[in-house]
Amino acid sequence: MSDDPKTLVSTAWLAEHLTMPDLRVIDASWYLPDMNRDAKAEYDAAHIPGARFFDIDEISDSRSDLPHMVPPVEKFMSRMRAMGVGDGHQVVVYDGAGVFSAARVWWLFRLMGKTDVAVLDGGFPKWQAEGHPTEDMPPVLRDRHMTVTVQNHMVKDVTQVAAAAKLKDWEIVDARSPARFKGEEEEPRAGLRSGHIPGSHNLHYRRLLNDDGTMRPVAELRQAFEAANVDLDKPVITSCGSGVTAAVLSLALERIGHRRHALYDGSWAEWGQFDWLKVETG
Repeated sequence: MSDDPKTLVSTAWLAEHLTMPDLRVIDASWYLPDMNRDAKAEYDAAHIPGARFFDIDEISDSRSDLPHMVPPVEKFMSRMRAMGVGDGHQVVVYDGAGVFSAARVWWLFRLMGKTDVAVLDGGFPKWQAEGHPTEDMPPVLRDRHMTVTVQNHMVKDVTQVAAAAKLKDWEIVDARSPARFKGEEEEPRAGLRSGHIPGSHNLHYRRLLNDDGTMRPVAELRQAFEAANVDLDKPVITSCGSGVTAAVLSLALERIGHRRHALYDGSWAEWGQFDWLKVETG
C-alpha cells in the first residue's frame, strides 16, 4: 500500500510518525446497535497513545431527528479545539472495526476544508495485532485554533439527491448490504421502508476491504466500482444507512483519483421514511 497522509496510511507509517509534535490521532469508533460494542468503553480500556475520542453521535447536529448529521461549523470547531486538534495538524483517524466509522470522520474533516487527514488502514485491530503500543490514559489536551472552510459541494441533501435520481446526472452508489439494497431484509432502524433510491447502484462497503479490514489496492477499488456498473465519468453521490459507511465509498473514490463525489448525509434513514420518495426493490 502506498501511504498517503491525505487519504490512507499504514500502521507502519503511524508507528514511525507517532511522536511527531503536529500529529493528532483520533479514535472515531462507532458501532451499530446489533454489534453490541461500546466504543467509548473500549477507548477507555485501550487506545493508540495520544488518541482523542471522537463521539460521532455527539459531534453532530442535535437539532436534527436524523442520526449523527453534519454538526454546525461552530460546534465542530469548538469540539476540535477542546480536543486540541486544529490548524497545522496532520490527523490520523482510526476505529475498532478496521475501516468503518473512521472514514466518516475523515470525510467530515474534508467537508470542513481540512485535507491533512488520513484513515489508518486496518484500524485498531491491525495496530494491536502487530504489537504496537496502546494506553488507557486520556491524553493531555491543549486548545488549538482551527479555521474551517466548508466544502459544500461534498454533501448532498434529500432534495438534491431526488433531483440527481430523476436527472441521472450523478451516479448514486449505496454502501449497504445487497439484501438491504434489494429490500429483501428489513432495515435495522424501525419504521423505514425497504429498498433503494431509484437508479442507484449497490457496492457494499465490505467489497472494498480485504479480509483483515485493510482497504484493497487502488486497481481493485476501481474494478469494484466498475463491477457495480458505476460510470466513473460522472460525479458520484455516496449513500448508506445513515451516512457512515457511505464515507468508505467516498474514501475509495478519493483513493482512485475520482474527485467529484459527495455524500448523502441523511442516507436511507431519511429517504426510507418519506412516502413521497420513490423506492425500488430487487
